[in-house]
Amino acid sequence: MDRIEIRNLEVNAIIGTLPLERERRQKLLVDVKLSLDLAAAGRSDALEDTVNYAEIETRLAELASTSQFKLIEGLAGAMGRLLLAYPEVCSAEVAIAKPGGARFAAAVAVVMNFTREA
Repeated sequence: MDRIEIRNLEVNAIIGTLPLERERRQKLLVDVKLSLDLAAAGRSDALEDTVNYAEIETRLAELASTSQFKLIEGLAGAMGRLLLAYPEVCSAEVAIAKPGGARFAAAVAVVMNFTREA
C-alpha cells in the first residue's frame, strides 16, 4: 500500500491531567502516516486523485487547538477518526509526542493505528 506522511506537525493544545496543564497550551509534535492507493495520482498528477495533505494538516492543527483532552491518547483517537473520514484513506497511524511530558525523558509519545472497518 502506498503512503502519505506528515512529519513533525507542530500543534498547540490544552492537554494533560494536572491543573497547571489545563491553564495553558502546550506544544505537541504530530506524525501521521496515511495508507491509500496513489497510483491514479502518480499517473494523472492531479490533486483530485489523492488526498489534500495541506487540508489535512490544517484540520489536524485546528482539532488540536480547539480540543481539551486530558490524554494524548484521546487526541490521537480524535485525529485517527478525522483521518478515516477521508474515503481514500484505508488506514492511518498517528504519533503524538509531548515534549517535557516526563521528568527524565525529552518527550513522551503515543502511537495509535486506525483501520477502516469493512
